[in-house]
Amino acid sequence: MAKQLKVGDTAPGFAAVTDTGKQVKLSEYRGKRVVLYFYPKDSTPGCTTQACGFRDSYPAIEKHKGVVLGVSPDGVASHQKFKAKQLLPFTLLVDEDHAIAEKYGVWGEKSMYGRKYMGVIRSHFVIDEKGKIVDAQVKVSPADSVKRAVEALGAS
Repeated sequence: MAKQLKVGDTAPGFAAVTDTGKQVKLSEYRGKRVVLYFYPKDSTPGCTTQACGFRDSYPAIEKHKGVVLGVSPDGVASHQKFKAKQLLPFTLLVDEDHAIAEKYGVWGEKSMYGRKYMGVIRSHFVIDEKGKIVDAQVKVSPADSVKRAVEALGAS
């Protein structure tokens, strides 16, 4: 697992495919504030709570000149279905090889029912207009992630 990123660090750059199949780069969002959040899997209870929280807070996020990018290992078709079902107004990014999660230090060992496996650790990073991390929350609950990210946007 990569080193843990912290407030003040420059956000690692990346390119990814979106839920529309288009390629984007983090650098294209310079000048905006970005809530980059990582979640394990489309359409699971915690991930739906987190995504819908960002959906419901989107007007407040936009008011602070923010955009939301959700990242998971799911593919384009899964993202499209999840986005349509939950009416998500923001972009979901495909990270099938978990390269982005690894750059942000959020691909790691997890355990469920005593079984250990590798996966995405629920987290978010708020990135300012210059590409610096102003909030980093790792192993955060779905509801706390939304609340803390919105607070960080208001404070930065």
